[in-house]
This record gives sequence, structure tokens and C-alpha cells, in this order.
Amino acid sequence: MDHVVVTRAGDVATVALNNPQRLNALNRPTWARLGEVMRELSTDETLRCVVLRGAGDKAFAAGADIAEFATERADAKQAKAYGDLIHQTMQSVANCKHPTVAMIKGACVGGGLEIAACCDMRICGESSKFGAPINKLGLTMGFGELQGLLALVGRAVALEILLEGRVFGAAEALQKRLVNRVVPDDQVEAEAYAMAKRIADGAPLVARWHKQFIERLTVRADVAPAEWNEGFACFDTADYREGVAAFLAKRAPKFSAK
Repeated sequence: MDHVVVTRAGDVATVALNNPQRLNALNRPTWARLGEVMRELSTDETLRCVVLRGAGDKAFAAGADIAEFATERADAKQAKAYGDLIHQTMQSVANCKHPTVAMIKGACVGGGLEIAACCDMRICGESSKFGAPINKLGLTMGFGELQGLLALVGRAVALEILLEGRVFGAAEALQKRLVNRVVPDDQVEAEAYAMAKRIADGAPLVARWHKQFIERLTVRADVAPAEWNEGFACFDTADYREGVAAFLAKRAPKFSAK
């Protein structure tokens, strides 16, 4: 399976997360390939804009593929290696030379929300859903994943999303500044590409400079290695094992703070 599919129309490229049968759930091959693709596209001087989307109409991405946690994120050591991969991919999206537009249909949850937050612009449909209910899994959003969300919505909203773990609709996402625009579901694609064309019709060097200037003015904390590694400590807890087991068994978790 092609985990990420790239197409092109003129000076606009489309990058599609391609696992529609599982609502474009994100697994290791998808994270790895997305990072490769975004780095490749960033070096293409003939491009003017990149649109990111999920395959199909039901999800941008509905979060992590929980089924692989037992083999890929069984403990903190494994999770750090996986988290480093996710961080590299997030950086490849955020640091893409060209402006990026997230076209959001349906669910944009967990890792999907993190990817969308790293894009420059976000267009969603009226029925789209957002959130990061990872507190139900006994799971943290590590520093490398949290950077984009925090820079986008600020401390209060980032804490609300993570502490409540609630999934909410498009109107609330707009109010929280998670998205730039909400349109009827059947107009998401047209509006996303209209935005991409407006961007592509502008001066490309100016677009790149504006991305660079705004990034420079955005406050980002320096995180020491010991603190960075603490972002994966949750994977050694009993609560993490309980959260994943409960999710896979489709039951409510019983957390013990251990």
C-alpha cells in the first residue's frame, strides 16, 4: 500500500494520507513516508503550494493506529524512537519551503490534528470533528508533537484540548482558531484549492519570506534533553497499558495513577 500518495496539478501538489479503510490512521510507515515526501517537495523550486488531505471523505486522519502500540510503542525507549520520527515529520511539514494548506474532511483527531496544526492554513467542512482524546489512553502528547498545536492556539486552548480529551465540532474549532475557515462539506475541496491557487498566484519568494519571518517571531521554548525524554515516560506506566487495553477492548479504562 502507498501510505502517502502525491499528485500534482501545475504548481500545486497534493499529499494524501492513504488509509481510508481505517480513517487514515497513522502508523510508522505513514509517518516515515510523510516526512520523506514533505522534504522532497520542499526542494522543488517549481512548486508554489502543497495541499495535505486524507484519502476519502471521512477523515483527514483519525489519530494513531493503536493496534501497533504493542509492538512499536511498548515502553518509553521504543516510544522515544517513534516520537523522534514523529517530530522529524512534524518539522518537515512545518518547515516546508512552500505554503501548506490542510484540507480537512471528517475526523481530524490526535496525530491528524497535530499534522494539520503544522500546516500554514486549514480549511474544514461543517461536519468535521477535532480533538486529542489521548488522556483516555494514558498517553501524553510529547514536546515534538505539542509545539505546533501550542503555537497555533496558545496555552489555554491547548490545555483544554488535552485535559478534557473532548472531541468537538467545526464551529468550535473555528472559535478556538484551530481552523481558518469552515465551509459546507461539499465545498471543502473547492475552497481548499481556491486558497491554494490564490497562494500560488502570489510571489513565491514573498510567501517563503513571510513564513520565515513569522516563524522567527513565534516564541518556542528550548527543551533540555532530560525534559524531552520525559515526554515518553508515560509509556512505562500501568495507566498507559490499561488505556490501550481498554481502547482495544472497547471498554472504559480504569486508571490507577501508576
